[in-house]
Amino acid sequence: MSSPLIELIGATKRFPSGNGSVHTAVRDLELTVDPGEFVAVVGPTGCGKSTTLSLVSGLQPASAGQVRVNGEPVTSIPDGVGYMFQNDAVMPWRSVLDNVASGPRFRGAAKAQARERAADWVRRVGLAGFEKYYPHQLSGGMRKRVALAQTLVTEPRILLMDEPFSALDVQTRALMQDELLRLWSGTGAAVVFVTHDLEEAIALADKVVVLTTSPATVKDVFIIDLPRPRQVEELRLTEEFLRIYREVWESLRGEVGKARGGISDVA
Repeated sequence: MSSPLIELIGATKRFPSGNGSVHTAVRDLELTVDPGEFVAVVGPTGCGKSTTLSLVSGLQPASAGQVRVNGEPVTSIPDGVGYMFQNDAVMPWRSVLDNVASGPRFRGAAKAQARERAADWVRRVGLAGFEKYYPHQLSGGMRKRVALAQTLVTEPRILLMDEPFSALDVQTRALMQDELLRLWSGTGAAVVFVTHDLEEAIALADKVVVLTTSPATVKDVFIIDLPRPRQVEELRLTEEFLRIYREVWESLRGEVGKARGGISDVA
């Protein structure tokens, strides 16, 4: 058994609030992610899912407990971390190719080498022929492909994704989910994927972590033993998927109800 790549051990994060008090976003988080594992994190709105990513990324230090990456305490942004946000992090004044090449350039690659690697990833995400286009000339789905190429071109060991497809329409989102699985397969990267969409979490992940209402802690962890490779739309129609969905929803629904101020009756 390999050691976990990511470990949160009793991790707590507190923030000062506007009225002089302290807000606890997450408390006593216990979570492990193995190399090559795809972990989805779900929970009620505002419970601290994004804060969990910020602790792993080193963008926020833990107030208590430990956060470890590759066995070492996280004191700054660890090497080998890629971060994909809900809002596209593309630079509007740069072409598709130069946006994707920006990561290798920031890491010291020569311009020609960076552009060569970028061209390969532009092709991999299905945007060959659009290298000279600018973000305003692309659809929402195409911009997400650029953002995905930007993240993967640096070959991260850890891929942190904060609701990256939530702004897309249903059909485009399904296409991007399949694209993510295709591009991630075989990379060996660990993925921590935050989403509000339980179907998305189950379709993508090896493991789904359910967080409680704020301050969030881990309520349940579900192993998603569905075969790979997966076709998202086909998978959602299977009896096994529906069985897992009902099981995870039973855990999540109570927390969603608490967040709304009552018990949820949504099926």
